[in-house]
Amino acid sequence: MGNHNQNGHAWGLIPLIVFIGIFLGSGIITKDFTFMPLNIAAMVGVITALMLKPKEKFTQKVEVFAKKAGHPNIVLMMLIFILAGAFSKTAEAMGGVTSIVNLGLSLIPQNFLIVGIFLICMFISISMGTSVGTVAAIAPVGFGISEATDIPAALAMATVVGGAMFGDNLSMISDTTIAAVRTQHTRMSDKFKVNFRIVLPGAIVTVFILWLLTFNSQIDTSHTYEFNFLKVIPYLIVLILAILGVNVILVLLGGILLSGIIGFINQDFDLAGFLKAASEGIIAMEDIAIIALLIGGMIGLVDYYGGVTWILNFVKNRIRSRRGAEFGIAGLVSVADISTANNTISIIMTGPLAKDISDEYNIDPRKSASILDIFGSAFQGFVPYSPQLIAAAGVAGISPVMLLPYSIYPIVLAVSGILAIVFNFPKLKTQKIKR
Repeated sequence: MGNHNQNGHAWGLIPLIVFIGIFLGSGIITKDFTFMPLNIAAMVGVITALMLKPKEKFTQKVEVFAKKAGHPNIVLMMLIFILAGAFSKTAEAMGGVTSIVNLGLSLIPQNFLIVGIFLICMFISISMGTSVGTVAAIAPVGFGISEATDIPAALAMATVVGGAMFGDNLSMISDTTIAAVRTQHTRMSDKFKVNFRIVLPGAIVTVFILWLLTFNSQIDTSHTYEFNFLKVIPYLIVLILAILGVNVILVLLGGILLSGIIGFINQDFDLAGFLKAASEGIIAMEDIAIIALLIGGMIGLVDYYGGVTWILNFVKNRIRSRRGAEFGIAGLVSVADISTANNTISIIMTGPLAKDISDEYNIDPRKSASILDIFGSAFQGFVPYSPQLIAAAGVAGISPVMLLPYSIYPIVLAVSGILAIVFNFPKLKTQKIKR
């Protein structure tokens, strides 16, 4: 670590403040949140980070940036992005997106379309264990439904993100769940039971709000919505493989392969067409993959300068009671997630400190693991520079900021977490966990 002060340094947060300030500030000033490209804002943040602490060797700072940008979580996320891009483009080129949208429009009542999208995303992400993969795969379907109806694209995209965050928070194979369980020394199934009881009411409330918002939605009746069931199969296979717990990389590769085979059978494209579609999908996701890399490296430097340590200590030093300790853990992971835009990394960062706090104030590890995961996931669905919001907004060609007013589930998720702390819910019998 470059920071030898145990308390950290507030000035270490400067690159993050510059990045968020430029991105949101230029949008507020110009009233156009697409004015400042996110990759440019991230690049300015990186340059700011590299220019800080001028006495330190520049090559050393570049090395820290490169090491943190190449964190396994970030590289895996980039791989998921480009595979999901290839899958959605090949599925689209062979008519899969149109078919599944039309199937939905034909079978699901109009005022349940958005609720249906939310439930499908919940199902896929809890099975696949990745909100990023879910958003990248299902966002084109959500956008297709918004185009065929009078449902705003921002609402459809935010609903996809909300459903994806539900699964990311609960899935047994989600890296956030694994990180939360490991750092708190509890069992996966125990954390799931506690977490599920906290978030289920929130999911039900979200379904009701989405139904109210789209109760009067109208389908464009000037079109006939024809679908070919064969072309829906890649999405069904992705769903089934995800439910069976197959690794997300294999799930997406299977989807690409199947889309190609069905496209060949129906003569939707030849080999050149298939390769072109896959390539276009990868290229479409390159920008967001690079943004993830830039933000990861920038946060690495913020951490190196002691900015993250300063935030963690700032929160920890204000804890006075058990309920305060639970709020402290929630605050720690929330601030870390707002800072890093990566819920897994924020849980890994704050987990050991959360464990110390929960031991000191006698908090059940199932509860502390749930709090970590809930508040990490909630803010991930609500910061406009998170990969999930950027990916969803990118599909619809709108600014991530436009999704925020419709980010219903992430807000409800945070409220559910707050209520669980205030009312000490659920009541847990003490259990001794042997390590």
